[in-house]
Amino acid sequence: MAQKEQLQRSIGLTSALTTVMGTVIGGGVFFKISTLAASTMSPSLLLLIWVIAGFLTIAGGLCLAEIATAIPEAGGAVNYIEIAYGKLPSFLLGWAQVLIYYPANIAALSIVFATQLISLLGWSSGLIIPIAIITAFSLTGLNLLGAKLGSIVQNLTLIIKLIPIIIIIVFGLINPHAQTLQLWPIHPGEQVSWLTALNGGLLAAMFAYDGWISVGNMAGEMKNPRKHLPIAIISGLGLTTLVYLFINLAFLKALPIGQLAGNTTAAADSALAILGTFGGRLVTIGILVSVYGAINGYTMTGMRVAYAMGVNNTIPLAHHFRKTTPHTKVPLLASLVQLAVAVVMIFMGNFDFLTDMVVFVMWIFNTMIFGAVFILRKKYPDLERPYKVMGYPWIPIIAIIGGTFIVISTLFTQFSLAVLGIGITLLGIPCYYWQQRHDNEQDLN
Repeated sequence: MAQKEQLQRSIGLTSALTTVMGTVIGGGVFFKISTLAASTMSPSLLLLIWVIAGFLTIAGGLCLAEIATAIPEAGGAVNYIEIAYGKLPSFLLGWAQVLIYYPANIAALSIVFATQLISLLGWSSGLIIPIAIITAFSLTGLNLLGAKLGSIVQNLTLIIKLIPIIIIIVFGLINPHAQTLQLWPIHPGEQVSWLTALNGGLLAAMFAYDGWISVGNMAGEMKNPRKHLPIAIISGLGLTTLVYLFINLAFLKALPIGQLAGNTTAAADSALAILGTFGGRLVTIGILVSVYGAINGYTMTGMRVAYAMGVNNTIPLAHHFRKTTPHTKVPLLASLVQLAVAVVMIFMGNFDFLTDMVVFVMWIFNTMIFGAVFILRKKYPDLERPYKVMGYPWIPIIAIIGGTFIVISTLFTQFSLAVLGIGITLLGIPCYYWQQRHDNEQDLN
């Protein structure tokens, strides 16, 4: 495989560390406590799952880092899958990102935003879907006004999202009226099986760690990736795991696990219990800003995936997908299709259903990426690798085992969700061959 043009290496250790944490920490940590509590009904197992999810995320990040430093080119995971497995699996990943990953994230977080907003203002629950749709529309419209405006919103919300996290952790852990927790022995709650608890819990926790797969994208721009990349990944994701542990401990100290389980406003209710009415409402506003920023991030990134597939002529109607708005040069059809799919998903599913489908489908491809470490070492033994995954082959094996468990256990515990996710992904196969035939006919002409 030919070496690619090298990117400018300007990212140091501190920038890499903050990038890792800033990419991963998002809105999911506020809203997955209810799912984890319902899945485990056990404070001890709930906290353990956050640790397991963090460990799997670190293992996955280290695997990705080896591939990313060896193939430092735009496109990220789609390129890695193509080089290791071929064009069809690569196309299916891009297809799944366009039709599942980004729209489902936008839909799920728009539902969460609407749920928190009506809880804060005391409005009717019948307004959840209309407000969620307005939220998705507003951010698509904002991004159509130009990438610069979307970036400003993203930078502001990146700072603001840390405020409610810090406040909840600090005041939650020193709360004099805290709940008494029994953290040993570790076991699921009554009438909850280990398989159900681990699967439901990991699907929920992995959504909160979403974004880790992007950390490898900076590998080609680091000054010393061999030395600093593993430190940034282990330290950044390790600190993120500690943040998640502490904020969930604060939630558990604020309210009994029975009141957290299945409670769509668990984070806001915990903030009210910790800080009182006024403080709790301020934190809830901070959470709303954080979620709005997370939706903006998925909106900005997602429309550019479909656009890139249009530019590369790897998606049906490619010439339409690569069109941009006349003045702001923002992908037009890509943004509208993404919005349309997100709106359909707002009607078809709730927050947990959508995010669980996202995690399930993406972890099929994540597990393939972990396996690509072995495949690429065999196919391209002479390829320059500025960083090689530490603990090889055990770290990739652990990552593969973890990913395989998430996928297979979901097939057993949430069969209809898994079938829907796989079905939407496999719909890309006839589209792929239609596009290939169309390209061949154009070449002949």
